[in-house]
Parts: sequence; structure tokens; C-alpha cells
Amino acid sequence: MNRKLIRTTLAEVKGKVRETPQPRERTNGSPSRGGGSDGSREAAQRAAQQAAVQVRKRVPPPMETNAEIFYYKKQIDAHTLMVIVLLDGEEIEGTIEWYDRGALKVNRRGAPNLLVLKRNVKYMYKADERVEQTAE
Repeated sequence: MNRKLIRTTLAEVKGKVRETPQPRERTNGSPSRGGGSDGSREAAQRAAQQAAVQVRKRVPPPMETNAEIFYYKKQIDAHTLMVIVLLDGEEIEGTIEWYDRGALKVNRRGAPNLLVLKRNVKYMYKADERVEQTAE
């Protein structure tokens, strides 16, 4: 006996998954009632077809988007003067020298450099974007 190995392509497999099975019509025109094995067989076939149609589970979004890392890198490379506002309202002005998961090193002009823990930072912005309050 000559046996051939049949290999399906990925396109064929995807095509079979995407096909939605058409409901079969009954030959006698009336639904089966009670006790027959046809009802349980059809229910099992439907369940198998629905399982084949389900493509995959929804993948949750990534925990880290790297937006924060990209922002720090951009400001470090440009030596942008930043204003860092701490939780207690104190403002620190300087350039970010480096960062890691939990801290920022800020270089300041005419003042000592600081290592600021990120958990103490309320928000930060570029010093150029500071809005001066006018006294009235």
C-alpha cells in the first residue's frame, strides 16, 4: 500500500476556520422531538463547528507601552530644561541626565544635582511651556 503524506498549507487551514457552516435542512420538515439520538448528534456537531469557528482569545494590551521611556530619552538627548513638580508642590528645574525604573537624576544650574524618586513626582513639563502668572 502506497501512503502519501498530505501537508496542508496555512492558507487552507485559515480558509477552513473562516468558513461558516450553513445549517442543514431536515428532510422530513419537522423538528425531532424527544428521545432520538439525532438531536444529541446534531447538538454535538454544532458545538464542534462553533469551536472550530472561534479563532483565538483576545490578547490583553501590553503592560508597558514604552511611551515614558521614549519621552525621557527625547528630553535627555535634547538637553531640554524641565520643571518637575513634586507631590508637596515643590518645583525642581533642570535637565534630566539619566533615569531608571524608579528615579530621575536632574542636573541643575547653580545648585546641586538631585536624584528624584519617581514616586514623589506629581508631574513634569518643559520649562519653555511655563505660563507666567500676571499680578493684577
